[in-house]
Amino acid sequence: MTPPPARARRAADAGLSPSAVSALAGELRLACMRISRRVRFESTHVVAPHQFSVLCRLEEAPRTPSELAEIEKVSAPSMTRTVAALVERGLVERTDDPADRRQVILSLTRDATVLLKDIRRKRDAWMSVRVGRLTAEEQDVLHQASAILTRVANE
Repeated sequence: MTPPPARARRAADAGLSPSAVSALAGELRLACMRISRRVRFESTHVVAPHQFSVLCRLEEAPRTPSELAEIEKVSAPSMTRTVAALVERGLVERTDDPADRRQVILSLTRDATVLLKDIRRKRDAWMSVRVGRLTAEEQDVLHQASAILTRVANE
């Protein structure tokens, strides 16, 4: 008889049945999605979530519109519209690619860098208020859960 996989052993060690593990996984997935959605929409009056995502990608490194479309899993025309809106607002600038004059390189403006910092500050404040309302024990559980969820996300 072959031993069970490591994940199955961990679940068994935890004393959870496979159906209980499945139920917990579903609850965690939904809770994470709801929190993510709530935090994401805290600043939609400033930039839409898809625009924020593009700005974050450009914060990592300047990119071409086609690179952004591929990373964001959207069509080229959709990315073109998103980029045009960001350029119009003065958050993204276009420069010619020195290696290929047919390509455009997109990068953040100083205003975009300030905006990203402000949005993150507001999102962190939203979350901090809610975590601050919890008991010390609940905060400790979330501290532990954060490390565990990070490990799960990195698998």
